[in-house]
Order: sequence, then structure tokens, then C-alpha cells
Amino acid sequence: MRLLTTVAALRCYLNQRRRESNIKLSDELLFDDQTTWYPTKIGLVPTMGGLHQGHLSLMQQARQENSTVIVSIFVNPLQFGPHEDYQRYPRTLGQDRKLCEQAGVDAIFAPTPEEMGIAQKNIQENQVTQVIPPSGMISSLCGRYRPGHFQGVATIVTKLFNLVQPDRAYFGEKDGQQLAVIKRLVADLNLPVEIVACPTVREASGLALSSRNQYLTATEKDQATVLFKGLQQAEAAFRAGVRNSSQLIALVWEEIAKVSTIYVEYIELVEPTTLMFLRKIEEEGMLAIAARLGSTRLIDNTILRDVYNGLRQPIIAIDGPAGAGKSTVARQVANQLGLVYLDTGAMYRAITWLVLENGIDIDDECSIAELANQCKIELTPSQNIQFPVQVWINGIDVTQEIRSIEVTSKVSAIAAQNTVRKALVQQQQSWGKKGGLVAEGRDIGTHVFPDAEVKIFLTASVSERARRRQQDFTKQGQPEVSLEQLERDIAERDYKDSTRKISPLRKAADAVEVQTDGLTPGEVAARIVNYYQDRLSQR
Repeated sequence: MRLLTTVAALRCYLNQRRRESNIKLSDELLFDDQTTWYPTKIGLVPTMGGLHQGHLSLMQQARQENSTVIVSIFVNPLQFGPHEDYQRYPRTLGQDRKLCEQAGVDAIFAPTPEEMGIAQKNIQENQVTQVIPPSGMISSLCGRYRPGHFQGVATIVTKLFNLVQPDRAYFGEKDGQQLAVIKRLVADLNLPVEIVACPTVREASGLALSSRNQYLTATEKDQATVLFKGLQQAEAAFRAGVRNSSQLIALVWEEIAKVSTIYVEYIELVEPTTLMFLRKIEEEGMLAIAARLGSTRLIDNTILRDVYNGLRQPIIAIDGPAGAGKSTVARQVANQLGLVYLDTGAMYRAITWLVLENGIDIDDECSIAELANQCKIELTPSQNIQFPVQVWINGIDVTQEIRSIEVTSKVSAIAAQNTVRKALVQQQQSWGKKGGLVAEGRDIGTHVFPDAEVKIFLTASVSERARRRQQDFTKQGQPEVSLEQLERDIAERDYKDSTRKISPLRKAADAVEVQTDGLTPGEVAARIVNYYQDRLSQR
């Protein structure tokens, strides 16, 4: 792992990494039909140091999804007010390096303020160009108590994006207002960066991890747990049907009032994307808190989103190794529950059909990118056994056309184009907002739908999967392959999939594992349907 402290060294390092990635791509890192990741991607985790397990979770996700991971450690003077804790903010570079090494980070970028062009003299004399987010997003919540804070955040984040030019940047959901501001910044300035939001990591007590937690005494740490307890009270009321802002906020106040030493700055309910205040939750809301305990300022939030009362049907994400029966089971689950089977293969075929229909050369990636980003694909359940999913593109039913020999022969080349994959994942995630999907793959539950309400990890022994594959070969009239050879092939594929540096096969932390040995697809589907229905009844 490299420690870089200058812009020149950072640029030199990134240029070298990009050259190496282009030269040394190995077969096992090349993307295939089950992954949405490119092996040459660069992931950035911006931090101010004082790293903890929350930061570790960001770095670990970045490591799983990119070939190069850069962690920036920079205590940004622009985001501290005159009487805030800039001078005493934790600076623990030695410990931070160990945590970065543990996460497999490739390089740390730890510049001085002068290296970043924001020396104290320049700040005082207003000689620093700053990025100013929309006033409505930075004047409320924390912005009301920390004037200038989000301009400082936006300025440094923009500088880091320009310096590193990452494909993805990782931020924690605990800083909900910051996350919303950065997402808006990227959208408004057309920055080519994917913002990845990672779940809040908490201590066993429920206290959200923060670099400032080390300021707290043992007693204060115990007292601080009322913030999370207050949010839990509001979550319980929300699940019981309470939608009114004042009622939800009152429940949080009631819990926090049990600790007289806590000074509450705000408890507000806002729309998570725009940060506009809500009187009532219609779709979703972010209930956010900021409070002071002694000299320490703490923030926390929770997203209130009800998928079980008509706002959105749940998503079922099914992942697992090759040969576990994901596709067959997913189709059966969707059919039994009346949900849409997200046939990603059909989506790529639809794009391919449209490319051919428009007479576009399959090597003309620019024209195909434009087409993929302007088209509208729709998938609807069908009673036709041969075509269980009806496929429409730009209002045209192409369910049968996309199975033609011509489309089949060209779809791999189209699916290999990054812009096509990115456009289709965006459409999939857009559908996910409405829910009612069953999707399968290798990173459906970890990347495409990380917030899926039901996550299943299908697996089976190597011998069982070899037996199934041999049966499939026989049905298809293909040459016979011995079980021993199939077992070796599957074991090798498993090893490569689970150890690959990019998008390794892994079970999501909140997924339920289903061992399918000795079970028919119908029996596996029945188990998933029962689990799904149990989840609904618990809500």
C-alpha cells in the first residue's frame, strides 16, 4: 500500500495503475454475463481520518467492486466553523494506515491543506474558489448550525473527484444530508462518478460509529444511545401506521428527554433526496437528529419507507454460484407471487434487437450508448409457458423477436459494452423503486438491489450441481461429459468466482442461505415463497 502526500505523486500513481490495468487484465477478471463490474474501475473513499469500523465497511465494499481503491485522509479546514473542533479533530494516520491495509486499500492520499490549495491565509482572505450547493439543501438541518460547512464539503469533494477521477465514490448513510448534497452535486455538474451509499455501522449499543465518539466518556457513550432508541421508537410507530411528522418527531423527543444532559439541535423529518421538510410521509422520509452531549456533536438518522402497505412491493434478490438453479427458481417464485421476473438477459437481447433494427454497427459504441440511454424497456408477466416474461422496448412487443438467431449471435458483443450495462442497471434500479421484482444473479443483492427486502443465497454441493449440469447436457443432446470432469470444472469456477478481486461471489450479510441438494426447483421456490410470506406477516 502506498502513502501519497502530493498531487503530483497521486497523478503519477493513478496513471501507472491505469496503464497496468489495461495491460494485465486476466481472464478471470474480465466481466461476464453475471456481473456489472469492470475490472479497471477506481474507487474512492473520502475521509477525514480517525478511521473506524464504519470507514472499514466503506473500504471493504470499494475493494470488492474496483481494481484500485484510493482512501483520502484530509481534515478539511473549509468545513469547520470558527469555533469548531478543527484543531483537535482526531489525526491518527498511523492507526488509519493499519485499517486501510486490513481492507486491502491500494493507496492513501493524505495531503496538507497547502497541497490542496486551501492554506489558512487564503481562507481568511477569501482567496479560495468554492462550490456552493443549492441553498435549500444546505440551510436546514446541520446547515442551520454549521454555516459554510456544506460549501466546504462540496469544494473538497469536487477537488478530490477531479484529482482521482474515480468511477465510484463511497459515503456513509449516517451523514444523510451530506450524502444528499453530494448526489445533487454530481448530478448538477454532470460528474462521471457513481455515488455509492453504504449503510450506517453501529456499536452493539446502537450508537452510530463516528470519529467524534472518542471524545465521549464511558457514561456519555451510554447516554448517547438514546438517539438510536428514539429513532427506533419512531420506526416502530411508522410500522404501526403513523405517518404524521409531528407524531413521529414527538416520539423521538420523548425518548431523548430521558437524558437531561443531551442538548438537541434538531429532530426533523425530510425527503431524503431533496431534504425538503415533510408534514406526512407519502413514500419515504429521513428522520434526522443532531444533538450535543458535553462538547461532542452527534448526528444520526433513519429512512422510513414502508414497502408493505402499498407504497412499494418487496424485491426478492436471489444470488448464488453457477449451477445452483437461480434462473429456474426465480421464474417460479415470480410466477407464484405474481411478481415480475427481472429477466436481465431479455433486456440485453431487447437492446440488441433495437441496435439491429436501427442498422447500427455493433462496434459503434457511441451510437449504441445513445440508444441504450434513450430507450425504455418494459417487462410484464405472461401466461405463455414458452415466454414467461413479455418484453417491450419503446412500446414495441419484441418477446419473440429477441430470440432470433441474429439477435442471439450479437447479444454478447452488445452486453460487453460498459455503457449498455450501466444504462440497464439504472433502468433495473429505477424499476426497483416500485418493487414487485424477483431478480437473480451474482451481485443482485449486493450491488443492483442492496436494499432488497428479501435476499436469498442459493447454493448446492459441487457434486449436485455437476449432476444437474450433466442432465441438462443430456436433454440438450450435447456430448456426454463425465461427472468427475464437471465437478472439476465447477470447483474451479467456484474458486475463481469467490477469489476474484472484482465482484467476488459472496453472500450478502442479510441474505438467507438455501441449500438445494436433493430439492427440486419447485421445492426451493416453495421455501422462498414461504419465507417471503412470513416476512410480510411479521410486518
